[in-house]
Amino acid sequence: FLARPGAVVGAAIIVVFVVLALLAPILAPFEPDRMIFTAVEVPPGPGHLFGTDDLGRDVFSRVLYGARISLQVGLIAVGIAMTVGTVLGLLAGFLGGWLDSVVMRTMDVMLAFPGILLALAIVAILGPGLFNTMIAVGVAAIPVYARTARASTLAVLELDYVVAAKALGARWPRIAFRYVLPNITAPIIVLATVGVATAILSAAGLSYLGLGAQPPTPEWGAMLSDARSYLRSAWWMATFPGVAIMLVVMGFNLLGDGLRDV
Repeated sequence: FLARPGAVVGAAIIVVFVVLALLAPILAPFEPDRMIFTAVEVPPGPGHLFGTDDLGRDVFSRVLYGARISLQVGLIAVGIAMTVGTVLGLLAGFLGGWLDSVVMRTMDVMLAFPGILLALAIVAILGPGLFNTMIAVGVAAIPVYARTARASTLAVLELDYVVAAKALGARWPRIAFRYVLPNITAPIIVLATVGVATAILSAAGLSYLGLGAQPPTPEWGAMLSDARSYLRSAWWMATFPGVAIMLVVMGFNLLGDGLRDV
């Protein structure tokens, strides 16, 4: 892993943002929702490192607190998709038969929709909000994990240690979760690493459309949505949240590529 500079850079970027998110209450000079009416649309400078927005809120503070929200959304959404998708794929591949057909055909139907469109439909049903965004992004990503887990399970079932476990009379739940599951986690972990980046982008897109985090939550996508009317007069309002999204997504992609190579 250390021999791959891109992976190391990606890991370093993620560590930096995790540290910034954890230390946001200490590093942020202002509360993210504090409005300073005497400092509206102030450009970046000593008093406000990233400037202020149209309501006088410190952009640097909001970007720091936004890191908490975006990373949380990405990790929880991927956790939902990885857990449900892996279990479904494992059972479909291990048990086969009608269960395999039902699960895979359901996944095919879900894959027929673009991920962001499926997430939009789920949010439209559940209603806007940060929690519903996590569920929508997570559910939309389930098919990818299910198909990966099923393919890996079918390959592992042919190996000698699984055949030996069956010959010793082990029950199928023990074989599936004790012998098969630990040996299909490598591709799923790599997929999850890259999936966090996709989840952050999807959540930011939903928030930009007004279906994700609601005001005054300092979420990066919502900040971009608020800043779109001020691109000419206050460029910093959109620039810094946009750069934060770009760096985090790039970091997870580089890390995922490195883990895949390893």
